[in-house]
Amino acid sequence: MEPVYTVRRSDGQVVELSQLLYHVVCAVDGVRTTEQVAARVSASYGRELACEDVEFLIGEKLRPLGVTVLAGDATAVPGDAPSSDLLLGLKGRSTLLPPRAVWALTGPLTVLHSPFAVLLVLAAFAVADGWLFFVHGAVSALADVMDQPGALLAVFVLAVASLVFHELGHASACRYGGARPGRIGFGIYLLWPSFFTDVTDIYRRPRADRLRTDLGGVYFNVVFMLALFAAYAATGQPLLLAAVYLGHYEVLEQLIPVVRLDGYYILADLAGVPDLFGQMRPVMRSVLRRDPTGVSHLTRRSRLLVTAWVLVSTCLLISQIASTLYHLPGIIIQAVTALADQARVIRGATASGDLLTACGAAVRFVFLLLPLAATLYLLLRLGKSLRRKLAASSRARNIAWALTVGAALGAVAATTALSPRSAPGRQQSDPVLHASSPGGPASGAPKPSGPTSSGSVHRHPVPGRPARSSPVRSTATPHGGGASPHARLSAPPVPSASTVASPVEPTASAASTMSQSPAATTPPTPGGSVSPTATTGRWGRRGRQHGSPGMPGNGSTSARSGTSGQP
Repeated sequence: MEPVYTVRRSDGQVVELSQLLYHVVCAVDGVRTTEQVAARVSASYGRELACEDVEFLIGEKLRPLGVTVLAGDATAVPGDAPSSDLLLGLKGRSTLLPPRAVWALTGPLTVLHSPFAVLLVLAAFAVADGWLFFVHGAVSALADVMDQPGALLAVFVLAVASLVFHELGHASACRYGGARPGRIGFGIYLLWPSFFTDVTDIYRRPRADRLRTDLGGVYFNVVFMLALFAAYAATGQPLLLAAVYLGHYEVLEQLIPVVRLDGYYILADLAGVPDLFGQMRPVMRSVLRRDPTGVSHLTRRSRLLVTAWVLVSTCLLISQIASTLYHLPGIIIQAVTALADQARVIRGATASGDLLTACGAAVRFVFLLLPLAATLYLLLRLGKSLRRKLAASSRARNIAWALTVGAALGAVAATTALSPRSAPGRQQSDPVLHASSPGGPASGAPKPSGPTSSGSVHRHPVPGRPARSSPVRSTATPHGGGASPHARLSAPPVPSASTVASPVEPTASAASTMSQSPAATTPPTPGGSVSPTATTGRWGRRGRQHGSPGMPGNGSTSARSGTSGQP
């Protein structure tokens, strides 16, 4: 299998290149002529390339991808250059800590990745965690601060600090493995503020170093929680234990491999496949159509691992989307109600001058609003993608119509079957309660035939080629081999909603019937000099992004922006 190389364009997009195109990009420096580039590529690639071949590769392959630019080009990246707008992509990246600051901060932290330090930290954390869950009580630690706005704000600040320390864990593990970490920044992922760390350089290193970098984030979460345990032992503040309790959710969510969390990259490095989501279509084709061509390059172990991941992830993602659509009305109603409640708290606290309560309610308001907005945004993106696919294929439209009609008929049938009704051919008889009073009927008086009912039964509804001798310039910086770059992030989970309805109590009086009501449920010929506009690499990571915390915990996903450029 030929190795895959990557370059990063000036606009941040990552492009996959073949080995030949990679050598061409490395030879282009803005000074060498086409003849000199051809000679250099021939020596490094091991095959003779003519000047015409180099001109074709630069003009017809690299320039349309936005990797090289001619002297007369208006922009570095043409408007029709392929780009990747992933559904799970980080938008609006900005720098929080530049590479120099990250390098300075990670120096003292690398000692925590030594084997002795790792064993010591894990052993101490196991003891402290056992005390929290089996002696003190973890839930009670959180319950102690739930009604204290100041304590909740402090827990929120500690959660944000834990996320930044999480990124330093990835960066320090990258440095410990012999690579150079890049910047730590933040962006917007599905409307959530998210952090990321550039650890592209680690993919020049062996698998063990990559796995250490993958696990460095959650390991530093453990270190952070251990420091909170020590602070609690010194101060006795219950909000510290509440932050520890919520930190467990962050670690567990980071290890989920279904979406682009830390667990996703751990599994990708174990399988040796840099982009697991990119293998979904080939794997499904090999399973459903018995066509192994798309996965023939994988080893047997990698194929089994990736196939299992694809099947499990596909089922879970489809079921999650279906569940979200089914519960969406209830989610919206409850979210709007909760938002209105928090707005009233903010208004009342502001009017009374209680700024602490107002700030706490404002934080809760934001964390109620963002999951709802993110859910609606995700469904909108999915709907647009589905509409494009249906517009391009009549067969897909027919299948979609058939599924829609079938779902509608199934819903009608289920509603009809579950509707409460009396058994056919039988009269419903309810007991009659007679009052014992002087004016009441005598026991021996004749009784009317047929059922007697004076009460009502309540039923509730169930709800381009350059000149041959033109100089060529390059700004590319080659990297070693490894996996495609990618970015990771984390964002708080979207809370689920449930509806609780209490049954209506029946009323009873003299000469009335009683009934039990059911509970309500709810590319041009180039000329002039060329210059690549990309930093090159081979299987590198662009960054790892971990988003801002929610009160329950923090999830993490990541996006790969790769486009193919095979000659």
